[in-house]
Amino acid sequence: MTSFDAIVIGGGHNGLTAATALSRSGRKVVVLEAHQEAGGALRGDTFHPGFRANGPGQIINRLDPDVAKLMALPANLAGGRELPTTLLSGAEAPVILEGAYGDRISGVSPEEAERFRTLRDKLIFQAGILRRFLKRTPPPLEKIGMGDLTALGTAGLALLFKGREEGRDFLRMLLMNVADVADEYLTDDRLKALVAFDATLGIQLGPRSPTSLLGLYYRLTGEANGRIGGQFVPEGGMAALGEAFVAGALKAGVTLRTGAAVGRILADRGVVSGVVLESGETLTAPIIVSAVHPKTTFLALVDATEIGTGFRRAIGNIRSMGNVARLDLALDAPPNFTGVPEDALTGRLVIGRSMQHVETAFNPSKYGELPADPVMEVMLPSLSQPSLAPSGAATLSALIPFVPYALKEGWESGRDRLRNAALAVLERHAPGTGRSVQAARVLAPPDIEAAYRMPGGHWHHGELQADQLLVNRPVHAASRFSTPLEGLFLASAGAHPGGGISGLPGLLAARQILAGEKR
Repeated sequence: MTSFDAIVIGGGHNGLTAATALSRSGRKVVVLEAHQEAGGALRGDTFHPGFRANGPGQIINRLDPDVAKLMALPANLAGGRELPTTLLSGAEAPVILEGAYGDRISGVSPEEAERFRTLRDKLIFQAGILRRFLKRTPPPLEKIGMGDLTALGTAGLALLFKGREEGRDFLRMLLMNVADVADEYLTDDRLKALVAFDATLGIQLGPRSPTSLLGLYYRLTGEANGRIGGQFVPEGGMAALGEAFVAGALKAGVTLRTGAAVGRILADRGVVSGVVLESGETLTAPIIVSAVHPKTTFLALVDATEIGTGFRRAIGNIRSMGNVARLDLALDAPPNFTGVPEDALTGRLVIGRSMQHVETAFNPSKYGELPADPVMEVMLPSLSQPSLAPSGAATLSALIPFVPYALKEGWESGRDRLRNAALAVLERHAPGTGRSVQAARVLAPPDIEAAYRMPGGHWHHGELQADQLLVNRPVHAASRFSTPLEGLFLASAGAHPGGGISGLPGLLAARQILAGEKR
């Protein structure tokens, strides 16, 4: 039996962040990772001989500066060349957004570019109000402290400085759908498609669903290269960033054990004392930090008798059904996207004609069906990471939203239908792609669930909707990282503030643990 001051379950970037913060405070910490390689969703794999893919995430747009500093991430991994976004509609020339979410726009009229910048500036300002609360632990509703009042006051002052009209507009827009907001500001269907796509990617809402604007706010609460709305791919790719998180944890003195799946969290009369691995080995510690999905934590690892039935029911009701599939292609040569300049090919390509196109792609998912004409986010990772493909060849990765976890027809036939639909879309925008395909792999939500141990295959570990954010993430009784079990804390994307490669759930959880020990 081995003893530690803290045991962290899960070696993804949040678990490594929490472990590093605790270790730097003088604690003896071990991270237990079930997979043979740490890194979580940053971990890539070989999907065809000679061809590798990155993990579920394709770009960085939320990495928190405090996390980068804590983990001692090299500058070329904590930041990078800002990637453009190219909008492909097929009927018109591409629209290219450069800078932090469209500082500069080409492919639309000057008047439309100005309208987009007006909307962008408003959304970034409003998202900044929310960002103040995502960067700190949610306050206990029964006992709001001075720091919480200060945050509320600062947010209020920011609104006042903008004027009463801006304050009213913030309250008006907060729970609106993204389609109505886009219609207020924009006239170009392609730009409307972009904001609709970005607001709903990874969320089970369509553009016209109430509160869908929250998804775009959430995207714009992150930053990259110190700029809100920025996005980049780390030098060497996402896997290199995962390796840097591992290196940062090891340098801080964290013990890392891979291939060490936890079978059970030990607890007696509401107090945790350690874990038992699936191998039968027991490790003890007064602090357990679970950086895996809350459903895994409480429905699979914790004895039901140790938590109340109401709490267990609330955890079971967390909406966490993933709705994004991933297509990985091994290609003989880089595809030629019509009208897209060469330097834009290393950015992201969003395929969507209009708001209606995004809404129409969403609608079938409500009934467990696949979109016939999917929208998607496409990247060509091997252009900036040549090691992912043999010389002269290329990889293409596409995220396809609105793909139901529980597909009515079943995934045995569904994978082929989704692959064929996606290839047909790609062929329209990059003629000849189909002839270049050596291999195609579709990762449906159940496949992502199995590969990354994410219940439902949901990369946020739970829907980012109003009732599952802030004081209700993952549920109210565990919204401040602590749980009904004394000594057990949450630090995954299912905890506050949510998913994305930010490291904030891990950092804030560690801070909460350390603050509690000081009292």
